[in-house]
Amino acid sequence: MNEAVADHVERRSGIRYDPEREIVITSGKRRIPRGSRGSAMGVAAAMLLSGCGGASTGESSPPVATVSPSEAPAGSPASNQIEGVFDVGGGRGLYLRCTGTGSPTIVLEGGDGDDSSSYVFAESTLAELTRTCVYDRANLGMSDPAPGPRLLEDFVGDLEALLEAADVPPPYVLVGTSGGGFLTAGYAVEHRSDIAGMVFIDTGQPLENPPAEIEEFTAWDHPENIEQRDYLQIENAAWDARGRIGDIPVTIVTVEYSKEEIAESPFPVEQAAMRRNVERQQGWLVLSPRAEQIVVHTSHAVEEDDPQLVIDVIRDVVEATR
Repeated sequence: MNEAVADHVERRSGIRYDPEREIVITSGKRRIPRGSRGSAMGVAAAMLLSGCGGASTGESSPPVATVSPSEAPAGSPASNQIEGVFDVGGGRGLYLRCTGTGSPTIVLEGGDGDDSSSYVFAESTLAELTRTCVYDRANLGMSDPAPGPRLLEDFVGDLEALLEAADVPPPYVLVGTSGGGFLTAGYAVEHRSDIAGMVFIDTGQPLENPPAEIEEFTAWDHPENIEQRDYLQIENAAWDARGRIGDIPVTIVTVEYSKEEIAESPFPVEQAAMRRNVERQQGWLVLSPRAEQIVVHTSHAVEEDDPQLVIDVIRDVVEATR
């Protein structure tokens, strides 16, 4: 990987803590003072538990036995937990873990290359509120491999088959981090009546005319693309398919990049997109008349810089569905 592309990737997943964060909710025009909704005190612990970003090596672990509420002793901790590798067809299995009880069910979708460990900072807290599910996509964690190129419909189909196989019924609150937001958007478009709410964590509008270096690095057959995802196809397909999902709570958390961060990009087209990141992400507001945008001053890795904010936003959306 050349240095310019390495810098691009670091901006997508690196950790830069900015204690001077300020949050603006654009639809309601209300401003939350700096530091009033949690701090980054839990960041170090989250990094250790998630493997400093949670990217999987792609190696499969031995299958995990499925535990369903009906099979566990009544009142036991496992009685509300589902965990296992579930058959999604084609001789493949995907790993899923659900904890907690209640409705709607939160489905947490990690960022590019992130497995189910990427939401370890939030999983137990959210499970106290309602059922919360994490999973490993194909080629990650304890899930089986799948050949590329992997397109948007492949990821949507996998999640459909997984939730059905594990008997996890709707309604769902879908949470997508970074590139995971394109996957949740694609799923929501195909299952509008099943979606109770959505959260996007800095899922930006795709670049128009990306540089050749980025096209090469994001190609499905690049040796570092462990998910074998066709990133540009997925991003553009999900963005182009945007439309009203329903009258549901939707929150878009968007980073407003500093001049210093923008200057670090070697690509003029990326610099221009970063300057307009807040405006560009407002394209997700079409998903619901109740959609709102929260603007933050962190790095792209919002969930690592300010995990409490992410937990609070998800909690707010769940409570707004009830």
